[in-house]
Amino acid sequence: MSKKSKLIIFTGPSGVGKGTILEKFFDIAKKNNNKVVYSISSTTRQPRAGEINGKHYFFISKEEFEKKINENAFLEWALYNGNYYGTSKEFTDKCLNNDTSVILEIELQGALNVMKKYPDAPSIFIMPPSFEELEKRLRGRNTEDEETILKRLNTAKTEIENSNKFKYRIVNNGIDEAVEELYQIFIRETK
Repeated sequence: MSKKSKLIIFTGPSGVGKGTILEKFFDIAKKNNNKVVYSISSTTRQPRAGEINGKHYFFISKEEFEKKINENAFLEWALYNGNYYGTSKEFTDKCLNNDTSVILEIELQGALNVMKKYPDAPSIFIMPPSFEELEKRLRGRNTEDEETILKRLNTAKTEIENSNKFKYRIVNNGIDEAVEELYQIFIRETK
């Protein structure tokens, strides 16, 4: 890993706006010719409406995922809400060795695991303005049943309790402000 390429750990509870923040961040990064890519995770969960295999996630079977675990092919992996999620070692190493930073959007367990392996990696936690607002956003997506929403809210409590373990915390009071804060952190960390 060069001094200018960084592995950037990015997490926060489901429904906090991580995907929207990153989408706008990458627009700004591209416009400014920053060398940074999004790490596409593998998962065993089913795609949501509009998600594209190879763009949002690599959707693979449980058997294929477990084979990759046994081959030690993941930088990190975790079981989250009944599904596996993992980050490819090969992809990450290739980018970092080519002076390109990699943003890992991963859940808390994976983030903490990567932070142990890469203690110098900048770590960023996206916070909701309030727990009530987070619940409103989750319910407003209309993508999951009540049981799943309650599971996600319960998980979010634990995630927020662990947010102090991250170098940076960004409160998503508004997308544009959160994106600008993320971009400034990126610039500072990759100088």
